[in-house]
Amino acid sequence: MTGWNLLLVAVGASVGAPLRYLTDRFVRSRHPSLFPWGTLTVNAVASFVLGVLAGAALSGPVFVLVGTGFCGALSTYSTFSYETVRLYEKRASGLALLNVGGSIFAGVIAVVLGMLLGGLLR
Repeated sequence: MTGWNLLLVAVGASVGAPLRYLTDRFVRSRHPSLFPWGTLTVNAVASFVLGVLAGAALSGPVFVLVGTGFCGALSTYSTFSYETVRLYEKRASGLALLNVGGSIFAGVIAVVLGMLLGGLLR
C-alpha cells in the first residue's frame, strides 16, 4: 500500500467511524429496544455504498477512500457479533437469531441494490 492509499483509507475512516457512532446513537434514541437497530443500519448502509462502488466499476483512489476507508469504518462486524452474543446472554435468543439472519439478509440485499444503482451510474 502506498503512502497515498494509506492517507485515503485514514481520511475515509475518519468520516466513517464517527458517522457509525452518531448513527447508532440516533437510531437507538428513536428505537429503544434490545435489538441493535443502529448496528444493522450502519452495516446495511455500508453494504449499499460498497455495492454502488462495485456496480459503477469504480476502483483506484475512490474505492480506497470510500470502499476501504469509509465503508470499512462505518460497518462493524465486531459490534454485530458482540451484540448478538449479548442478546443470547440476555435470554433473547430469538432476537439474536433475528439479528444474524436479518443482518445477513439486509447486507446482501443492500449490496445487490447498490450494484444495480451503480450499474445505472456507469
